[in-house]
Amino acid sequence: MKKIALLFLFLNASFLFAQKEISGLVKDNTGTILPGVNIVEKGTSNGVSSDSNGTYRINVKEGATLVFSYVGFTTVEKLALNSKTDIVLSPEGGQELKEIQVVGSRNTKRTVVNSAVPIDVINVRDVTTQSGKLEINELLQYVAPSFNANKQSGSDGADHVDPASLRGLGPDQTLVLINGKRRHQSSLINIFGTRGRGNTGTDLNAIPASSIKRIEILRDGAAAQYGSDAIAGVINIVLNDNVDELTGSITYGAFNTNAKGDFLSGTANTDGYRLDKNGNGNSFGKNQNFDGGSLKIAANYGVALGEKGGFANFTAEYLNKNKTLRPGYDFRKGFGEAEIQGFNFFGNMAIPVSDKTQFYAFGGRNYRDTDAYAFTRNGGERVVESIYPGGYTPRITSNILDNSLAAGFRTETASGWKIDISNTYGKNLFHYFIKGTINASLEAASPLEFDAGGHSLSQNTMNFDFSKNYSSVLNGMNLAFGAEFRTEKFEIFAGEEGSYTTYDTNGRPITDPANQSAPTIPNPDYDPSDPDSPAVLSRPGGSQGFPGYSPANEVDKSRTNLSLYTDAEFDVTDSFLVSTAVRFENYSDFGSTLNGKLAARLKATKNINFRGSISTGFRAPSLAQIYYNLRFTNFNAGGAVEVILSPNNSPVTKAFGIQKLNEEKAVNASLGFTSSFGDFTATVDGYYIKVKDRIVLTGYFDASTLNIGVSEAQFFTNGVDTRTAGLDMVFAWKKSFGDSKFGATLVGNINDMKIDNVKNKNLDEGTFFGKREKAFLLASAPKSKFGLNLNYSKNKFDAGLAFTHFSKVVLVDYADEDDVYNAKTVTDLTLGYKLSKNLKLSVGSNNLFNIYPDKQDEQGNTEAGGYWDAVQMGFSGAYYYARLGFNF
Repeated sequence: MKKIALLFLFLNASFLFAQKEISGLVKDNTGTILPGVNIVEKGTSNGVSSDSNGTYRINVKEGATLVFSYVGFTTVEKLALNSKTDIVLSPEGGQELKEIQVVGSRNTKRTVVNSAVPIDVINVRDVTTQSGKLEINELLQYVAPSFNANKQSGSDGADHVDPASLRGLGPDQTLVLINGKRRHQSSLINIFGTRGRGNTGTDLNAIPASSIKRIEILRDGAAAQYGSDAIAGVINIVLNDNVDELTGSITYGAFNTNAKGDFLSGTANTDGYRLDKNGNGNSFGKNQNFDGGSLKIAANYGVALGEKGGFANFTAEYLNKNKTLRPGYDFRKGFGEAEIQGFNFFGNMAIPVSDKTQFYAFGGRNYRDTDAYAFTRNGGERVVESIYPGGYTPRITSNILDNSLAAGFRTETASGWKIDISNTYGKNLFHYFIKGTINASLEAASPLEFDAGGHSLSQNTMNFDFSKNYSSVLNGMNLAFGAEFRTEKFEIFAGEEGSYTTYDTNGRPITDPANQSAPTIPNPDYDPSDPDSPAVLSRPGGSQGFPGYSPANEVDKSRTNLSLYTDAEFDVTDSFLVSTAVRFENYSDFGSTLNGKLAARLKATKNINFRGSISTGFRAPSLAQIYYNLRFTNFNAGGAVEVILSPNNSPVTKAFGIQKLNEEKAVNASLGFTSSFGDFTATVDGYYIKVKDRIVLTGYFDASTLNIGVSEAQFFTNGVDTRTAGLDMVFAWKKSFGDSKFGATLVGNINDMKIDNVKNKNLDEGTFFGKREKAFLLASAPKSKFGLNLNYSKNKFDAGLAFTHFSKVVLVDYADEDDVYNAKTVTDLTLGYKLSKNLKLSVGSNNLFNIYPDKQDEQGNTEAGGYWDAVQMGFSGAYYYARLGFNF
């Protein structure tokens, strides 16, 4: 603490620097404020950028000339004669500069190319108008080098919330910000065979794409700057702030049902055997060439507030997407993507209180009603023939609600200190409703749907941030410090009684197992010569497909976190930049951490920069990882097995020697270069990430001797140490020839993760974290991904062609055999034409040539029960779409 106190004293001493100031407001010729404009004292390296209000403040010499430059606007030079100098920029021609970035540096002068760390800045309007991707995860999957996300199937909640990762690490090892403020995570924890197994994550798809101005991805360890979860990097979503413009689109598309492969006759979801979605999930209906029909309607509009740059910008978005169904085995007739109906509303506003003070607020509400098939029940004790003759496929449906609101004040003192005080609240609610199901122990009296309960996670974050730029110290110095206080609360709430209870033969809940018994059926596989073969089978309780949470599962846990940070950037010379950061955090439930970062950038020439960083980091165990618990039915090659996922603080967990969860600890290093030669830019960055005590979900241990009503048990634990080495690259070229504009971008990622240590102690390693669990962790991302994006436009016409190459992925199936998914290349095509000044029609296809992962064997041992797992480009094939965009 003494070191931290000295750092804060050093920062406070910096107030002593006295400076003469010129200030003003920068707008375009329509009166719209322009944040991020570069203002430089001509002939020097002294410069600042206009802030989010379009205002600037700079210290200059008497008689100086100021140069104002901004992306796509004519550069303006102005003599600094008055202390108050307002500027209007015109968009005709002019010098183009690189995107100003916010994440990764608290210095408002920093741009992507001259940053000390690798950053992607993605203009969302450009991406959404040139592709058919409907959700944020899909967009980033194909434009960001090391971002990966896939739709899941047969994974309970993960069918409804897509796990995503950066640099092959876990979904919870990437921090998400909105307008620079921490975004809450989903309450869902992935527990089945999905990417991000054992992790929580932030639901990016809860944020409407139409509300986003740009997305900044910091591909570097940043826990010392932003706190927990930033081991792999940071994604900062910057919301729209435009005014007097109505933009939006209407998009419709569908998937080609012609899955590639040779399938056994009678395979579900092949020609002649399309699952009847209006039936019980075990009967077939009409053939169809297309499914997954998706309608998306989006609109964004902003209004100016006052005459000093205030604004209010609002987005509404509606999505209706039907299920996709693809070839599955007899026990998984409903293999495919979930159905989604959702409505999004987001707002972003800023109101100037004075020339130097601004009130701001942003947030929104996302509601989704989702529907996905579970595994099929074809017969036995789980089927009541009088209700579902021949069996049934239950449906796991959910209501997902995300609410968020951030508000705060930004101001600037007379001495130039920028102060930002804010409060951000967010909550995710995930509520399960199981349909097309039964509680088999109620037999013919069973309802066909149940409220199965759910979980929620809320987070409240208070921030106090201070920063100042000193152009007269060295060749520029930026100092920042601040504090953050965060509270988190995780809850599990019970469902209705029938969703979790086993009933006796009289229809009463079993509370006295010695004197009550569930209904039974004869065991069709009874073998009198086998003493372990029962003559009858008891009917299980709870809703089939997903058992409800019981009062015994209920959780109401919270914690607090206090953080103190300081960071500084020093332009030692015109060519050499050094950046440092230190962060102290204290959690109420596990203790304190102290992390630091050092980064540097060297301008080797006018066009080439070298950069590198080294940092320590951490990720606190989520409340869900500590307290989540559930009893469920697991389907594997041996059939159905009853399992308990025991919470970390449970006596069952302690009985197996599983220790209290601690934070994950990381060391992150990167080294790379950037170059810019006229129309061509390039960034190449290598990275190394070592994570100690990664939290994982174990395999299944034998729990039959514990007399707790289950056969197996599993746990969350600090189970493995990993190291990841990789390379990110982005090469971009843009050129205009008269009315024709060409663009080409090559993005690539090479990623190699190794498991250094499995911390099983005296437990069997094969059960604790065996071959199959290791394969899931190592397959969090393909070993490599390369994307070539080509764009062309002329007058009213534009076209985009993209090729994405995914390397081989290897998983281990239930038979303990390798499932190999060889390298694949996917092609996307879009064609656009401006029908008028205000309307544009686009048509195209994602995965134009209907590419699928390699089909696996006929044994039915894949994780999701289909002929593929959720790898590489997904498993739904070609998607065709049309979009009508409007702008008024």
